[in-house]
Amino acid sequence: MTSTETPQSTSATFTVGDERRARGIVDVLEESLDPGEVAVAAFEDANGVWEVVLHFPTPPDEDAIRNLIGLAAGDAAAAALSFQTVEAKDWVKASLEGLVPVPAGRFVVHGQHDRARVASNKLGIEIEAALAFGTGHHGTTRGCLLLLDDVLKRRHPSHVLDLGSGTGVLAIAAAKALRKPVLASDIDPQAVIVARDNAKLNDVGQLIDAVCAIGFAAPAFRARAPFDLILANILANPLRQMAPTMAQHLAPGGLVILSGLLPAHTRGVVASYRAVGLVLIRRLQIDGWCSLLMQRPGVRG
Repeated sequence: MTSTETPQSTSATFTVGDERRARGIVDVLEESLDPGEVAVAAFEDANGVWEVVLHFPTPPDEDAIRNLIGLAAGDAAAAALSFQTVEAKDWVKASLEGLVPVPAGRFVVHGQHDRARVASNKLGIEIEAALAFGTGHHGTTRGCLLLLDDVLKRRHPSHVLDLGSGTGVLAIAAAKALRKPVLASDIDPQAVIVARDNAKLNDVGQLIDAVCAIGFAAPAFRARAPFDLILANILANPLRQMAPTMAQHLAPGGLVILSGLLPAHTRGVVASYRAVGLVLIRRLQIDGWCSLLMQRPGVRG
């Protein structure tokens, strides 16, 4: 297996009648399953039929999953549940084939082969093959970059955090635009290595401190908080759970950009952050994914 090849995994699929029911089932499953052990999503196929897909990095207990599907979606869905083995593949190489530079405001995410195509008045972010998520071609990353560009037209935050940094795209963008230190963190040690390498590749290695941490559990957070701006391109459930801690680490008047959200999950995330005092400033939807800009009220120091 090559260094960018994912191991063999398992997926489970069943169909449902419509989008609303599919999203509801996904919500139930996400609340019942550990997001670190399974990913759940709903898709509409070419025939207009909605499918719910569960992806497991290791073989699951099929009987237990079938029972859970029965509770969440009914006996018919449980009986129709189909398990498939997903063969090992170099997904990064496959995903980068044919990709073109992606503009997002003043930022352009590109590969090495497109370095010369970045206009002189743009900030290029060069990202190459890596295990971590985030090449800039996903709607969540583009949404974050567009909101970041909008924020930086009016503000110049001094304390910036990229939470769940993946390849480091957002941290690199902030560091390039601000020329100030940025803290980046991820729960995956490999992602932290990738982010550091990409920061060096983009000549901001000296500005980005990439650390491995779960949530806000690292000394670096205590040393640098409160933050004027937090970027968090993760998933709905973790974002909801982290709302109180996120607010505690945000300076008065500080901003947070949240992404990795399907439209159906947006209302719940907004409600979680409103409950801890934040207000919604802007909502952006790209390619079926939502990004949010929220603010903690107060006067900046």
